[in-house]
Amino acid sequence: MRRTLIVATTTSLYETGILDRLEAEFERTHPSIDVAFISQGTGLAMKTAMRGDADAVLVHDPERELKFLREGYGVNRKIVAYNFFALVGPKWDPANVRGLSPLDAFKRIEMAGERGMALWISRGDNSGTHAKEVAIWRAAGFDVDSLRERAWYLESGSGMTATLRMADERGAYTLADLGTYLMNRERGTIGLEIMVEAGRELLNVYSAMATNPMRAKAVNFEAAMEFIEFLVSEEGQGIFERFGIDSFGRPLFHPCAKLLKERRDPEVARWIEGMAYFDGEECPPEYRYRAGGLYQAIRSIGAIGVPSFERRIEDPVR
Repeated sequence: MRRTLIVATTTSLYETGILDRLEAEFERTHPSIDVAFISQGTGLAMKTAMRGDADAVLVHDPERELKFLREGYGVNRKIVAYNFFALVGPKWDPANVRGLSPLDAFKRIEMAGERGMALWISRGDNSGTHAKEVAIWRAAGFDVDSLRERAWYLESGSGMTATLRMADERGAYTLADLGTYLMNRERGTIGLEIMVEAGRELLNVYSAMATNPMRAKAVNFEAAMEFIEFLVSEEGQGIFERFGIDSFGRPLFHPCAKLLKERRDPEVARWIEGMAYFDGEECPPEYRYRAGGLYQAIRSIGAIGVPSFERRIEDPVR
């Protein structure tokens, strides 16, 4: 009898189509597990797991991930991939931000907005992308609660594709994960152009965590751990490395496991560690539970077999 694994995850991963590729390969190598994804923003995905309605989460908001761990809802966090957010806007670039740094671009959009020359569309949905947008506005010196009262600052309250289409229709700027932007651009559903791309401020890091079985007794912890092991295996990382090349001429995501272990790009590795590590680790020992070999060397999923989990701590609920 097949076991069901429920993973609550972000709309940005779902809309690019990479989850279909991960699901197909995972189920091929783990025929006893039927994986199902719930597509939500990061905030809602974590709430789903907090209720015990998901066995694992795949999200992109390190600050809330740490809170999730500290409050005892999740264990065994593993950074699996990264890419960059992009500031996109209309071709005519009314705020003249093309090529600026992210902070300078946001400042100039605010100035243009106050003059009635530019519009901004926010996700406004408590997603990981929304959290990144809020962080950049704050770093640029603005209070988002005040910005929400301005006529030029609009909220879609929707996922990434709906937000991009709204920005395209209104000739507005928005912040998007690069994968969803490229997918919509390739399909011809939007004409927005990239104004600012890459750089430390726009780093987007994806992590997986198992729902804490000591807190949610009914979750399928063993299947969740097999899925996380798969994501950082040679096979799982290879999917992140190749996905998008055929359609877009560039990968939509970059695998993290070897980058962080072998430091193939020291600068990006430092950015990831600075943004997404907690006390110098992707998952401090107090938040690990029967992690087995998860924090050891990268292996092929064929070499992993059925994990032999070790109990690291008695009860990570804090």
